[in-house]
Parts: sequence; structure tokens; C-alpha cells
Amino acid sequence: MDAIRLDTGQPPRLTPTQLKVLRGVHSGLLNKQIAYDLGIAEATVKVHMTALMRKLNVHNRTQAAIVAQTLSLQVL
Repeated sequence: MDAIRLDTGQPPRLTPTQLKVLRGVHSGLLNKQIAYDLGIAEATVKVHMTALMRKLNVHNRTQAAIVAQTLSLQVL
């Protein structure tokens, strides 16, 4: 999965909230459930998902969850 690496060859840097959202996605939670768990609005989760997918160079939640596991981001 070379596509998940940035030009620097390093894994993407994610904010703490983006990591929490990614953990929720990896766990199979809906945006609404992630929002409730984190105490934020569902729209905010969507903003984080958009940023995550851009940083991870993926097009959907399933790909994001696979990349999370591949990068060993302690999502389990």
C-alpha cells in the first residue's frame, strides 16, 4: 500500500481527534455513534473523515479502516 505514504516516505500525521475518529471507523461505528462517543457533532466527524481520507489517500471508510490496521495506529 505505497499510496498511503506521503512524498516524504513517512506515514501521514493525524491529529488526536482524527485518530479517535479512525478508531471508531475501524470498530465499525457510524458517524453518529462516533460523534456521541467523542461528544462532538456528527458534522464535525464528517469533517474529520474528509481530512482523514485525504491524508490517507483513500476514497471510503473501508479503505480508511484497512489503512489504519496497516499503519498499526493502535486502533484496536
